[in-house]
Amino acid sequence: MVPIQTFFRKHGLAFSLYEDYHPKRLEGRRESSNLLPAKGGNMRTELQIRSEAVCDLLGCRIPLVLAGMGGVARSELVAAVTAAGGFGFLGMVREPVDLIEREVRRVRDAGHMAFGVNLIPAATEPTLLARQLDALIDLEVPVVELFWDIDTHVVDRLRNAGVVVVYQVGSAGEARAAERAGAQAIVAQGVEAGGHVRGVTPLRELLPAVVSAVSVPVLAAGGLSSGADMAIAMAMGAKGVVLGTALMATEEAFAHPYHQQRLVEAAAEDTVLTGSFHINWPPNAPVRVLRSPLTATTASSAELQQIGEEEGRPIYRFSTDSPLKSMTGDFASMALYAGTGVGAIGSVVSAAERIAQILEQADRLMPDFPTLPITTSSSVCMAGEFTGAYMGHAEAEEISDCLRDIAHELTAILRASLARRADEGTLAKPPFDRDAATLAGWVLVMDQLCAESDVAIGNIATSSQTKENSDQELSRRRTLVRDRLANLLPRMPENRTRAVLSALGRFVASMPFPNSDPSGGSGSAVL
Repeated sequence: MVPIQTFFRKHGLAFSLYEDYHPKRLEGRRESSNLLPAKGGNMRTELQIRSEAVCDLLGCRIPLVLAGMGGVARSELVAAVTAAGGFGFLGMVREPVDLIEREVRRVRDAGHMAFGVNLIPAATEPTLLARQLDALIDLEVPVVELFWDIDTHVVDRLRNAGVVVVYQVGSAGEARAAERAGAQAIVAQGVEAGGHVRGVTPLRELLPAVVSAVSVPVLAAGGLSSGADMAIAMAMGAKGVVLGTALMATEEAFAHPYHQQRLVEAAAEDTVLTGSFHINWPPNAPVRVLRSPLTATTASSAELQQIGEEEGRPIYRFSTDSPLKSMTGDFASMALYAGTGVGAIGSVVSAAERIAQILEQADRLMPDFPTLPITTSSSVCMAGEFTGAYMGHAEAEEISDCLRDIAHELTAILRASLARRADEGTLAKPPFDRDAATLAGWVLVMDQLCAESDVAIGNIATSSQTKENSDQELSRRRTLVRDRLANLLPRMPENRTRAVLSALGRFVASMPFPNSDPSGGSGSAVL
């Protein structure tokens, strides 16, 4: 296997050994976006992914972000996610200022300075919103996430106070508007997300479109709950991932145990996108929840039937309130938010354990390589290995062109395969076919090789658009990659790049394609 100091440099990703970044080993270590592993990792045993673009902006160690779920994401969960190396948003939509002050203080009392607060201006009464903004600025909260309508005045107010602004969006057009307004990072929320859903586009389509539309870092959100999801999202251009449902089912979440148990028992097809839960929100605001008798019911805002209580506050039927630890009442009739990745959640564990599981899963999906020492030369010096100094070897320009072409084709295969394998006519499914994760790993590896050799490949998530997802198109692209490798490898010197490309060649040769079996049967899809 190949030990390396940094991994995925173009994406700003760094890999280290899992043991060096396991949540238990992070205890007592200072919070710093510049915290690097003390030893190199390798492409097979690495379990910690770090995106500098996002981590430097937010001040976290790994690009894994806790969604600012209203009610659920309180100080205990934010602190736990931060201690595990991620970044957490307190869910403070419509919450009183004294609660915001209390939760911010508790996160800081736990020793964490890097965290954020989530607000939703469109769902908050203007006077309360003004007080919330005043409080966040006075408290010097470093990051604020906004959602729903693009509110330029709120962005201006926060940016002028030195607050980092992250905006969650549901379309590429909305992403562009958020960036123009001053957002410094974008969360692309696919229709697979639990809770309030802004757009109607599956994440596999939305993510590359948003990445192409803006120049700021993009995080992926919507039904993500596994290491495979993380690997695929980052191969599609994300600089990190946002988790909601996966972290709601943790010991530190403020969700009621009833809600958590329902998540553990549910599958993707048990979720539904509905407009039934509408009280407290702007009109036409669909939510993804677990299916119940209420999800097929339409009610007007005038039908106020109390079904629960939270510290003296009534909880009404069809309100957007989800069951919390502080509530009593008919939990089955409340909004049981859940994303389509819920089927991967098999138990309620600590946030640290859930994050460790996801990182372990991602690590196991990384391609395997023969052991070769990594060069410490600069990319310019490395180019010298590929010059005419090696008689009969390919020149640097040819190798660069080959790396670029292969990166483009693998990305096109990944995108086409995800689209081809998607079930028609249903939105109640996980965002990605997780069998695509190994292919996603190779997309990221090729991006790394291009970065090491100073090969400009453009936007890897969108530079190669597949117009056809047919069996013939997928086979054609695989053949192109195979032929480029077969032509180049015999003329390359013995070095790490050649070893990696040789391993890629073996992977490509093993990829089962439709009609590729000797019997002439339909075979299986590319993944």
